[in-house]
Amino acid sequence: MALRVLGVDPGLTRCGYGVIDADRAPKLVRVGVVRTPADLEHGQRLVRILAGLREVIDETKPDALALERVFANNQLNTVMGVAQVSGLVIHEAASRGLPLELFTPSEVKNAITGYGGADKPQVGEMVRRILRLEAVPKPADAADALALAIAASWRTARGIPGAAAPRAASGALTPAQQAWLNAEKATRKQF
Repeated sequence: MALRVLGVDPGLTRCGYGVIDADRAPKLVRVGVVRTPADLEHGQRLVRILAGLREVIDETKPDALALERVFANNQLNTVMGVAQVSGLVIHEAASRGLPLELFTPSEVKNAITGYGGADKPQVGEMVRRILRLEAVPKPADAADALALAIAASWRTARGIPGAAAPRAASGALTPAQQAWLNAEKATRKQF
């Protein structure tokens, strides 16, 4: 049975989500964004995002969630909105008893492309290839959410965080899975 993973790229204006079934060959289940207008009262924006994510969770019934970690930048309002949406996702996962994996942007890029400094078009193209899609999912928030789900599926086997990645039919890791494992090893050596 495939592991179903929901990836969330948190944002206040656009919150990307992507659901995959992770088996030998990951398959797209659902992808999109929950949008809120900038002129809507802040609390109501959070209510809309949570309602949209709950709908996705209720309809797709994921086994695990993956979320991009909040990172610091110079735009305090952006960081605060992302942090608030992240809190909603963390709360929802915890309240439903779903395992949650957190990833930095560079961890996801490294997992998907083999290079932690990859740009959005490179990540989107690898998501398209891995999921065998005709086109890169749009907007980029949706593609990023799928990248998170893929990365979590490779890090998580049968819903157990930190377990070995599922292997291809031949028993060998795919190039992207090997890049992920190499990146994890390199990170452990740094600390």
